[in-house]
Amino acid sequence: MRIGLQVPNFTWPGGDAAIGPTLAAIGRTADDAGFASLWVMDHFFQIAINGPPENAMLEGYSALSYLAGITRRAMLGTLVTGVIYRHPGILIKTVTTLDVLSGGRAYLGIGAAWNEEESRGLGVPFPPLKQRFEQLEETLQIAHKMWSGDETPYAGRHFQLERPL
Repeated sequence: MRIGLQVPNFTWPGGDAAIGPTLAAIGRTADDAGFASLWVMDHFFQIAINGPPENAMLEGYSALSYLAGITRRAMLGTLVTGVIYRHPGILIKTVTTLDVLSGGRAYLGIGAAWNEEESRGLGVPFPPLKQRFEQLEETLQIAHKMWSGDETPYAGRHFQLERPL
């Protein structure tokens, strides 16, 4: 059995100044203890189960990149990336960068997105569920193209990439 650790909350004693050192200590301790993976949410507002929206919430891939530099062996991933938050080409490049810099330790957790309050709060369009699932399907197709080395253009209903490199 493999056990992972999710860090869902960054509101710790000491405020913003304590976030980096506390996250580093959690990451090092979990990695040294043999946890197989470390996970953060890919949200920009805190979700209700953990506190009010204005509580501290780090951008997921920046937090994982920080953990990549602190840890040695634990896999790193998001639970989960909402498909609407980043253009697929940028998202796949971001995850690939994390994978390269961490020595092959990145996971991509991706879903159709659900947090309308967060999306609207940041000016991110929140399309109907059917469209979000279509975008999820296209994003997975683009990921497959990019990770397989297929640089031919991608023309989907929602996304067009001239050179998915």
